[in-house]
Amino acid sequence: MEGTDYSAWSHEQLIERVTKLELELKNKYQSLVDNGAAVVPEKKSWKKPRHEREFDPSKYNTRLVAFKLAYLGKKYNGFEHHAGHATPLPTIEEELWKAFNKARLIFPKGSHPLAPGEVNWDGTEYSKCGRTDKGVSAFGQVIGIRVRSNRLLVKKKQEVEAGDTNREVQKDMHHTFPRENNIEIGSPILRPSRTQPQDYEPETQALSLDDPDLQETLNFDPIADEIPYCSLLNRLLPPDIRILAWCPFPPADFSARFSCRERQYKYFFTNPAFPPVPHNLEPLIPKKNAPKMKDGWLDIDAMKEAAKHFEGIHDFRNFCKVDPGKQITNFERTIFHADIQLEADVTSGLFHFGDDDYVTEAQKPGYGYPDTYTFNLHGSAFLWHQVRHMVAILFLVGQGLEPPSIVADLLDVEKNPRKPTYEMASDTPLILWDCVFPQEGDPHRQDAMQWIYVGDGPVANGEAKYGPGGLVDDLWKVWRERKMDEMLAGTLLDVVAHQGAPPSELKLGKNGAKSQKVFDGGDIPKLQGVYVPVMKKPKMESVDVINDKYAVRKGFENAEDLKKQGYKRMNIVSEEAVDGVAKVNEEKGVGNTQDVEKTTT
Repeated sequence: MEGTDYSAWSHEQLIERVTKLELELKNKYQSLVDNGAAVVPEKKSWKKPRHEREFDPSKYNTRLVAFKLAYLGKKYNGFEHHAGHATPLPTIEEELWKAFNKARLIFPKGSHPLAPGEVNWDGTEYSKCGRTDKGVSAFGQVIGIRVRSNRLLVKKKQEVEAGDTNREVQKDMHHTFPRENNIEIGSPILRPSRTQPQDYEPETQALSLDDPDLQETLNFDPIADEIPYCSLLNRLLPPDIRILAWCPFPPADFSARFSCRERQYKYFFTNPAFPPVPHNLEPLIPKKNAPKMKDGWLDIDAMKEAAKHFEGIHDFRNFCKVDPGKQITNFERTIFHADIQLEADVTSGLFHFGDDDYVTEAQKPGYGYPDTYTFNLHGSAFLWHQVRHMVAILFLVGQGLEPPSIVADLLDVEKNPRKPTYEMASDTPLILWDCVFPQEGDPHRQDAMQWIYVGDGPVANGEAKYGPGGLVDDLWKVWRERKMDEMLAGTLLDVVAHQGAPPSELKLGKNGAKSQKVFDGGDIPKLQGVYVPVMKKPKMESVDVINDKYAVRKGFENAEDLKKQGYKRMNIVSEEAVDGVAKVNEEKGVGNTQDVEKTTT
């Protein structure tokens, strides 16, 4: 249609013509592509390709340190990662593993910093103080681990002369074991490292004080010149997992688990525990089962009385979950302190902002309902779910459903050897508050744990704590988000409570609730019909029966046979040796070849 005069065309005709030409052009181009005549131009990327620098473990010194960390456990499937066992939520260990790998602080064999794969701490001398369960938080969890150091790597003279041969051998050392003949930073003294953790044979004759490399490594400040571990890890961890401090010089043979002297827990709850209803709307519960306390309120004095029964050395088999896979037979644990305490700051959780350092005039918030309390518990070690079972019984006492003496009854295992089937308390309000080590904080003891908190130390860096992106900033974001949720939900609850007719004018319906509300630490109480006292509930089988049944399912004659066979598999041939080891571990409460005491809740 050459020479076509488009000036006389209408607007609609022009649009139709353009559409037709576009379609013809598209079809023509597609036919060329199908026949290979047209080459589709590739999009040019101006982004510089990222090449990950490969770390050679043999070039770096290492040191054993300890970290104190905190985490909010609601979004996690507990602390411990279980190999081969998929969980619906990530675990704290998985997040730590990824951060340590990405920071190249450890060099586990077969893993890559960007895709670290399965959690495997082999070769890092990794240890943990407590194994908190799903939903449980911690404000003082402690781990020990061997990490990369800034200290110059010192090699023997023979290694330097040997050249590439030894270098290739060292390149194969993917694990973070101490390097042979390096200077190792530790407490109470500087000590030579060993090739493997189990082989400690100093070989200092190859080191010379005249060596300039050795002089440099001896002039190294083990704190000021070291990698800023806490800040580095906090940049890589989720905001609800924070490294709070590090210990540069853990005692010799330090284990976060076995060196710990005391573990402290707090369980938070409110009083009232759930919304009380007006008197004229009280549920129609039979009088013989009616609690002493009005629904919703807890008798704190009765709970305090009951908690004191926990103190001392007791058999807690009726206050834990029995795991037959561990074959535990000794349930004695020591409780140093058990009490109920009113928490002063019930409004914000940030009472320190009222101090003189933050305001021109000290301001104290007002107090009001609901009060916030904690069950404070200190002990050397704990059984599986022990704390949550203890709290569950205290809540029954607080509601008036059980007398304080119920604790003493359950601790009397001769009278009550089988655990009643009661429910344990909710997980979210529980916190592993602190892990205490011998002589911790004693500046006069070389073997004491000395913590350097974020912002402290010889190179004081307040910005690491209070500056942009610092520890306080990160935690403020986490807190404020939840505070806004609390304020909105609380305001809505108050608005609804004041709407409509006053409580005195409301009447109970014809089918008024007859089910007893039982508080277990959760957000709402559970309805359990007519309450059945704990000692009248069905009983579980005894521990011996549970262990024997598990052993039979695994192909052994009984639990005793499982213990002996387990030790034989550890190359203990002598029958007398088997019996002797089994007897010693029986006294310690360990039933098989593995250390089975769980410091979980």
